[in-house]
Amino acid sequence: MRQLIELAELVGGFVIGDPHVNIKGITTCGDGRNGHLMLVTSDHYLKKFEAGYSTAAILPLELAPAAKSGIQVPNPEIAFEKIVQLFRPSVSRTNRSISPLATISPTAQIGSNVCIHPGAVILDGVSIGDGTTVFPNVTIMENCHIGQDVTIYPGAVLYENTLVGHRVILQANVVLGGLGFGYRFQDGRHQMGPQLGNVIIEEDVEIGANTTIDRGTYDSTVIGRGSKLDNLVMVGHNCKIGQDNLLCSQVGIAGSCETGSHVIMGGQVGLADHLKLGDRVRIGAQSGLMHDVATDQQVFGSPARPLKEEMQFQANRPRIPEMRKQVRELAKLVAVLQQQVQSLTPVADSTTEMTTSGNVPATAPAAESLTSGPCHKMVDQPVEVETLSTSVSVPQTYAA
Repeated sequence: MRQLIELAELVGGFVIGDPHVNIKGITTCGDGRNGHLMLVTSDHYLKKFEAGYSTAAILPLELAPAAKSGIQVPNPEIAFEKIVQLFRPSVSRTNRSISPLATISPTAQIGSNVCIHPGAVILDGVSIGDGTTVFPNVTIMENCHIGQDVTIYPGAVLYENTLVGHRVILQANVVLGGLGFGYRFQDGRHQMGPQLGNVIIEEDVEIGANTTIDRGTYDSTVIGRGSKLDNLVMVGHNCKIGQDNLLCSQVGIAGSCETGSHVIMGGQVGLADHLKLGDRVRIGAQSGLMHDVATDQQVFGSPARPLKEEMQFQANRPRIPEMRKQVRELAKLVAVLQQQVQSLTPVADSTTEMTTSGNVPATAPAAESLTSGPCHKMVDQPVEVETLSTSVSVPQTYAA
């Protein structure tokens, strides 16, 4: 339990209200219990705090509770993180030894201050850099090279010739360098193609649990420096993922794709093979991409299209049933109009024939005679012609 003034001193904040109120826990929601400190980042959460049971809050400088205590700081999230670590300290693993229950090849090269837990298997030709931690049941196959300060969590598997840079984090059950999904149809069967490449993980990459990255066919599959891959991501063989990419959960990238720097893919995005994405491309969740995307573009949908275009489509999508009904009604109306026009056509022909027996000439005079003479004039009104059974209007262009 800590007093509010102690927490304020820890984060360099200003106390509002009672500085000696006791804090015994932290919360991020408005229904926190008495004695808890709540994170408040906006007016919305300030209202929840004032209406809830939390004793105090940590707030930005521009917010202040009306009747409760709090700590004002420039950045409440960073300050709150420090306080959380105070109440919920991380597990301290001070034992930096190599377990005798780990299986380590005599040809492996192990750096200083390396921690290898029981059940880990390290095969021939492996090198592990200083300060690296290998958790239980990790398998590192032949000729893998692991950098410094790498953390490999339980169950991860690194196939032969995998290269891992400094400060990489591999979460539980990551698989690096598995055989790519490449087959040839030969002699009536699918035959596996060559799987002779490897995987390269550059520095400061973080790879989530159960993510798989296949080896290249002949060359390397590469994950660029600083990229972060969520859980359950699949990267196919020969892919080149650029620097500082963010790949959210369940992204699937088919073979031989290439991305630029700072690309972001939302959850469940799927890429067809051999695509190229420029720098700073953003792909919305559940999009299916089947074409290249230029630098600084945003796409969304399945099939993916420019974001603005897809949002317009989604906005009109609920109206499709109504529009379909309207199109059907218009089609019926057009059919009726076509029938009416067709029924008038024979009448017009018979009228023309009837006029040839009267005073109206069957053949129009030549244009030269119609346009000459002092008595010529243009007539816009139709001329009424009587037939045996009906009267129709026959438009005349010229009359003398």
